[in-house]
Amino acid sequence: MAAPKNYLGSGELVLLCALLGALGEIGRGQIHYSVPEESDKGSVVGNISKDLGLESQELTKHGVRIVSRGRTQLFALNARSGSLVTAGRIDREELCAQSARCLVNINILVEDRVQLYGVEIEVTDINDNNPKFQVESLEVKINEIAAPGTRHPLPEAVDPDVGANALQSYQLSPMQLYGVEIEVTDINDNNPKFQVESLEVKINEIAAPGTRYPLPEAVDPDVGANALQSYQLSPSPHFSLDVQTGDDGTVRPELVLQRALDREEEAAHHLVLMASDGGDPRRSSTVHVRVTVLDTNDNAPVFAQPVYRVKVPENVPPGTLLLTVSASDPDEGTNGDVAYRFWKISEKQSPLFHLNEQTGEISAAKSLDYEECAFYDMEIQAEDGGGLKDQAKVLISVEDVNDNRPEVTVTSLFSPVLENTPPGTVIAFLNVHDRDSGKNGQVVCQTRDDLPFQLEKSINNYYRLVTWKHLDREETSLYNITVMASDLGTPSLSTEIHIALHVADTNDNPPSFPQTAYSTYIPENNPRGASIFSVAAHDPDSGNNAQVTYSLTQDSIMGAPLSSYVSINSDTGVLYALRSFDYEQIQDLQLLVTASDSGDPPLSSNVSLSLFILDQNDNAPEILYPMLPTDGSTGVELAPRSAEPGYLVTKVVAVDRDSGQNAWLSYRLLKASEPGLFAVGLHTGEVRTARALLDRDARKQSLVVAVQDHGQPPLSATVTLTVAVADSIPHVLTDLGSIKTPADSDDSDLTLYLVVAVAVVSCIFLAFVIVLLALRLWRWHKSSLLQASGSRLAGLPASNFVGIEGVQAFLQTYSHEVSLTSDSRKSHVIFPQPNYADTLISQESCEKNDSILTSIKDEGASVQVSSVLCLHLFLRGITFFINLCFEARCRRGSDPALLWLWCRLAATAPIRPLAWEPPYAEGAAQEIAKRQKIK
Repeated sequence: MAAPKNYLGSGELVLLCALLGALGEIGRGQIHYSVPEESDKGSVVGNISKDLGLESQELTKHGVRIVSRGRTQLFALNARSGSLVTAGRIDREELCAQSARCLVNINILVEDRVQLYGVEIEVTDINDNNPKFQVESLEVKINEIAAPGTRHPLPEAVDPDVGANALQSYQLSPMQLYGVEIEVTDINDNNPKFQVESLEVKINEIAAPGTRYPLPEAVDPDVGANALQSYQLSPSPHFSLDVQTGDDGTVRPELVLQRALDREEEAAHHLVLMASDGGDPRRSSTVHVRVTVLDTNDNAPVFAQPVYRVKVPENVPPGTLLLTVSASDPDEGTNGDVAYRFWKISEKQSPLFHLNEQTGEISAAKSLDYEECAFYDMEIQAEDGGGLKDQAKVLISVEDVNDNRPEVTVTSLFSPVLENTPPGTVIAFLNVHDRDSGKNGQVVCQTRDDLPFQLEKSINNYYRLVTWKHLDREETSLYNITVMASDLGTPSLSTEIHIALHVADTNDNPPSFPQTAYSTYIPENNPRGASIFSVAAHDPDSGNNAQVTYSLTQDSIMGAPLSSYVSINSDTGVLYALRSFDYEQIQDLQLLVTASDSGDPPLSSNVSLSLFILDQNDNAPEILYPMLPTDGSTGVELAPRSAEPGYLVTKVVAVDRDSGQNAWLSYRLLKASEPGLFAVGLHTGEVRTARALLDRDARKQSLVVAVQDHGQPPLSATVTLTVAVADSIPHVLTDLGSIKTPADSDDSDLTLYLVVAVAVVSCIFLAFVIVLLALRLWRWHKSSLLQASGSRLAGLPASNFVGIEGVQAFLQTYSHEVSLTSDSRKSHVIFPQPNYADTLISQESCEKNDSILTSIKDEGASVQVSSVLCLHLFLRGITFFINLCFEARCRRGSDPALLWLWCRLAATAPIRPLAWEPPYAEGAAQEIAKRQKIK
């Protein structure tokens, strides 16, 4: 193994170092090795890892491999040692024939560097072939009258070796055999055997008697007595047999001429030679000997020219005449008849050509192939009938024709390739080869111009396919690259190969929605878990980069997280309602849907979704006035008998929590105790008299008013009104008070308690006033300012009470104000203090706690403030004791009319008795209702 040779100059070495840093740059140097032929398989040729600048065990890691094309690989890489080794037996003579230098070129690809290295290996010759003659024996016929110095050609030996190992010299020497004798007990199991079945011996007719001619020897593998013992010749008057015994004991038969021959008398003699052994039984074999009497031949054939040259195209069909050789012989007869035959020709060339022995015409026996052999060298021998010969050399040159298409081999393909690969990235290595020569073997490669790829010439016949612009998988995910290789022959031949290149995806596209915003509508009262909408985003990427997941941006609505209202299926984008929506609480939801892919890093996009709640008619009208008692009783409204038609008795106020058409309310009189007496405004709800009141009209009128919305289906509510026909409250109370209850002994006790309580409170109050006045007079003497302040003492405002059996009823002016909007949630109703002179209500009206005292203007004088406080405490005390008394009457079922008045009074009292609590108030209201029915 020879050390690698480096033919790079210093300048080229610097250039090579710079090019090794560039992606895809191919090395320009050659690595040289030498290896002797016939080396064992696995013999080390060279340390390729060292010459490539790699560690010994990094060949597999860097993707180092042999990419040479053509014949069976002669060399291999040892990944463990990093060496280039032989892959099998290498025969230089078979590989390079008689070439002076046998060079084998291979290419080694380093994939991670994207570099290609050329390696040249010289196979050196060893002396492993003996010189070899074309024939094992040769008969040379020389006329006895041949002059001394006459030259007779001998066969040439062929030695496939070259150089000093090739054929060097010839010498004539007797053959001597040396052997080792091994005594093996023999049996006569073999017949003596001649090497040929027949033999022709040519003897000139002028041969002298006694001339000896050797005959073929028989061979008997047996030994001793079983070996060949004797020869016998069939009887002939011209010939005899003489057996000569050599020094080694071999027996050689010789044909002895007994008498002169006459060719004209007998041209041929037929003899039979028999060889016999001495075994028992005796074995023998025969050979036919034909003795041909020759004419005297004193002229040898002579070729017209010593060397024949011819050029033929490689596409000549079999049987085509290539050339004709010609030799002349001035002798007559058979001595002048010349026969032609191949004298020196290789075994590979012999089947390709045919030689006519009589005419000397050389024709093509098979098709010739310039790519297999471009030149043939052979020798032709011409022999006349007398055995004289001449040789001539024939040189046949095969001209190349463009009969081979270029061959394109993909030695390395890097597929798939990422779509973000920068321009200039190597995609594949291609090897282009055309077996033709000259222009017929010059190949030009090209690809289509509309593809983002181009071919760049590399070393030798290698091309690299590189990108020249950015790739986009979303635009084209698979490229079918057509590479066309054309030679420069006439006509030009071409070959196309198709390379399928897959473009791998990178996450360079976020999911996108078809619309910038979405809106949808959902009716309220929807079932929980119902599907309300679906969004879909498209991601043009593939694989995980195209897997889209959906989510909602975190937010809060009315203090609750958005996730408690709606949810989204992360895989399908379907939105679900997690609760039943109420239009009266929420009219719309503003959502932000995020679509994210599963790439690394993930990309996302957002879209807004407006979810509008549609109102349904799910709320019946609510009657705000008059308030509906919980016990089923009705309110009492006052209508004077002097009321004219159209007099406003009261107004039914109602609202609907729905919106739009569902909140449009209409009022109608559903039922009346006196039809035609009252009418209700369709849209206002005002209850007015339809005609003048008559004396025959009952004092108590019952009205049922229905309030209905315009939804589908419409919902309604009703309220029952009791209208008292009277000119004033005392008249009404007189009627109510006329209903007497049986006398009870406890009533007198209650009256006594009431009188005592009022007297005690009055005394305490008077004593307090006297003390207060005394203190104030004492202080008045000290300060004159107190006198001025005392003059501004304001009197108490006039009372609005009227007495009925010792109880005053608190009256105020009745008024109301209603403000409604299309949005029921923004509607409001304002009720100032009711006018009890016009309307009498039952239980719920008593629940309003109004103060019986108006605000006292501060005059800045302490006397006035003290007086007011004293008066206030006095009134509160009286009210407290009255309430205690009425409470006791309520507990014993006192007069309902008084009880009702007491409830009205207690509603204004600052201290409410126990009877004001719901159980007692409810009982009182029920009792009043019974009394009215009885009346």
